[in-house]
Amino acid sequence: MSVQHSSRATTTVVDGPVSRGSLWSRFWQNDAPGYLFLLPWLIGFFGLTVGPMVTSFYLSFTDFDLLTSPDWVGTDNYVRMLTNDPKFWTSMRVTMFFVVFSVPLKLCFALAVAMLLNRGIRGLPLYRALFYLPSLLGASVAIAILWRQIFSGDGLVNQVLALVGIQGPSWISNPNYSLWTLIVLSIWQFGSPMIIFLAGLRQIPSDMYEAASLDGASKWRQFVKITLPLLTPVVFFNAIIQTIEAFKSFTPAFIISGGTGNPINSTLFYTLYLYQEAFGFFRMGYASALAWVLLALVGLFTAFSFLTSKYWVHYDE
Repeated sequence: MSVQHSSRATTTVVDGPVSRGSLWSRFWQNDAPGYLFLLPWLIGFFGLTVGPMVTSFYLSFTDFDLLTSPDWVGTDNYVRMLTNDPKFWTSMRVTMFFVVFSVPLKLCFALAVAMLLNRGIRGLPLYRALFYLPSLLGASVAIAILWRQIFSGDGLVNQVLALVGIQGPSWISNPNYSLWTLIVLSIWQFGSPMIIFLAGLRQIPSDMYEAASLDGASKWRQFVKITLPLLTPVVFFNAIIQTIEAFKSFTPAFIISGGTGNPINSTLFYTLYLYQEAFGFFRMGYASALAWVLLALVGLFTAFSFLTSKYWVHYDE
């Protein structure tokens, strides 16, 4: 009996409440190093992402010019935006036109190039690097300046057209063509989705094409019935990423139009108009409201894409 009593007493001591000092000691030994490694990211996340977002949301309900204290105006900024700001609707129209045309054309061109590279040509790594390079350089100021020179009245495009007796317009200063020059620049940056398409094509089993060929299916029918259905997850991913990037496009329009959106606001992207309100007229409160409307627009598009993806995106089980 005494041995059992001693055993119970020992168990009670071991399983009893742990002191606060031992908890801190265990934390510093097991968890603290991980949190210390995460600390730079946490500081950046809360200090450079969450903090500015919360501040911007508050400022969107104020009249703020960077020089005086914010003046609370409620929803006046949003009401003015939707009912009494023609430039808001102009920038929205220009941006939607850019998104609707640039994203599908870029994805189609990227898929076509990826299918050519997927045929096993020599020097594939070199071609892959060369085609990816525009995606790295396309959003830079230097490329935007170069693009402006190429499509100017006496630029390279018109010089080539003059060789065949065609007198081209000034593509940049003509409102009928200026936005299309930016769309062409966006299509030229096809490298990133092309690499992703190429990776997706490599995952499609070759025996499926061999079986379709034995059944007499043409190349086009193989593309429609095999390639596209199996590639829909990659198409969906690329469409989401490229659409968000198109909504955020700023540098080319800013450089080519000189920051004005001209000619006749034909290149007035939404982000460019937001920049004008914030740093041109110092209407930071109104610019914050514009930013949150853009965030809501991108969020609605992304949510709609995910809700409808179940009808056309096919995943392997």
